[in-house]
Amino acid sequence: MNRLGPACALARQLAGVANLYKVGSTLFTAEGPQAVKELAGLGAEIFLDLKFHDIPNTVAGAVASAAELPNVRLMTLHASGGFAMMKAASEAVAGKKDRPLLFGITILTSLDAAALKKVGLQGTPSARAVALAKLAKSAGLDGVVSSAHEVRAIRRACGPDLLILVPSVRPKGGAANDQARVATPGDATKAGANYLVVGRPITAAENPREAALAIAQEIAAAAGAGDGKPSKAAAASGN
Repeated sequence: MNRLGPACALARQLAGVANLYKVGSTLFTAEGPQAVKELAGLGAEIFLDLKFHDIPNTVAGAVASAAELPNVRLMTLHASGGFAMMKAASEAVAGKKDRPLLFGITILTSLDAAALKKVGLQGTPSARAVALAKLAKSAGLDGVVSSAHEVRAIRRACGPDLLILVPSVRPKGGAANDQARVATPGDATKAGANYLVVGRPITAAENPREAALAIAQEIAAAAGAGDGKPSKAAAASGN
């Protein structure tokens, strides 16, 4: 199945509206680094959402390799991989010119307290997200990924400089799909998110550009009332 063609077509359609284009595990597994290169060739800046999670040496090597791809501006890894893993990732790109920002994923937005308990993790998603955010900051990461529901608590615990990326953003009345902790673009922006990831509300829309423009307008309207810096939108060109 050709996934790269539709991804590039969507990127062209959203040019000038979205600030970043997400390349996730579905597109990257199907098309490999060529997906990043093709999108970069269109002038797109890339959010490489591969969620690295392995031993420190392996993650450091993966991050270093990914950082060599063109126009990669943001990259993700699981904060639950631990301090040593995150520190190794940070050191792998330290001193690199125009290096990508590294974001530690706290708690996946598809998980709620009941789901966490089933995998042996006690406590609320918020408490665990804050703890992992503090660990990510101490390891030298640039930011964290969390649901909008944890943004204010993370900001209180980690200060104004840690960047926060919020996925699972849904317009008011939009379907939650397989996500448990969602928020509107306006609410996520007001909470203080620095980056928003909007996937299916754009990619599955009848007119993706119109959907993206409406979301961008909502972000702009809410930015002045937020607790943090104005948010940037990252549209998903491929999952």
